[in-house]
This record gives sequence, C-alpha cells and structure tokens, in this order.
Amino acid sequence: MNYTRTGYLALAASVCGAVIAMQSTAPAADQPASGSKPTVASKVPAAATALTVYKNATCGCCGKWVEHMRQHGFKLTVHDVDNMSPIKERVGLPYGMGSCHTAEIGGYFIEGHVPAAEVARLLQEKPKAKGLAVPGMPIGSPGMEQGNQQQPYDVMLVKEDGSTSVFAHYPK
Repeated sequence: MNYTRTGYLALAASVCGAVIAMQSTAPAADQPASGSKPTVASKVPAAATALTVYKNATCGCCGKWVEHMRQHGFKLTVHDVDNMSPIKERVGLPYGMGSCHTAEIGGYFIEGHVPAAEVARLLQEKPKAKGLAVPGMPIGSPGMEQGNQQQPYDVMLVKEDGSTSVFAHYPK
C-alpha cells in the first residue's frame, strides 16, 4: 500500500488543524492518581501496556488520544514524525483503514482513535491479527470529542491477511 505524503497531509490538515485549538494544555501523567479506580490497562499485564505512538507534532486530536490512553493506564512513548507513510506501510495497514496516528503495542498496530478499552481487550484476547483501526476521524471517538456529538463508528480488526471485521461498534 502506498500512502502518499500529500494524501496523508491533506487528511491530517483538513481535520487535525481544526482540532488543535481544542487540545488540552494540561500535562498528562503516565500513572493514574493513587487511590483512583482501576484503569482499563490494569486488565492486562503491566509489561503489555507499553504503547509506542507515531504522530504529527501539530495534530491536536492525536495529542488528545495520547492523553486518553495515558488516563487509562497505558505507558506511552511518543514520536513526532513528519511522514507517517513509511510507518503505516511497515505495519501493514490496509488501504482505507488510515487515520492520523499509528501506534504499536504487543505485536499489534493501533490505527487512529481506538478507545483504550478495545486496546486492552485486544491484548487480553490476543487474536491472530495485525491490529485495530478506526478509519478516518469520527466525531466522539477518543481525541475527537466535540461536546455531546457522537458519530457512530466501528473499531475494525485487521486480520493477518489484511481482511477486516468489526471488533466493536460505538456508541455502545
């Protein structure tokens, strides 16, 4: 699959640019506050919660998704990159499944605004697959919050052969 730099940047600029103003400026901690309720990531072994994220430095919705994952107990390493195409190609992301950021955890890719609960479920169930994707940037998905607005969307399981199936549907 060839993700052209121009095509990716057009998608990112059209949506991410509009979201930058909504990005929280509060620092996000890697650990929840002591005494707080268990996180989504607490359902998986601690070693499996290390998430590597590749995103554009100026994308506000990517920053909000990173914050969402941290708030749910995942430990993140974040890399700001200018060209996401080589990363998406390396992980085997099928055409039409792309979004603005790509992450890797436990041998899987996580593409786009996948909720933390579905990442934890993936790590618990360990299906034979390449990863999860939320194509595009649906309003109401983690990092794409806009008040009460909620656009229905699917979290897609990308199988080893590149085919897909619905892993979860939102809103639940």
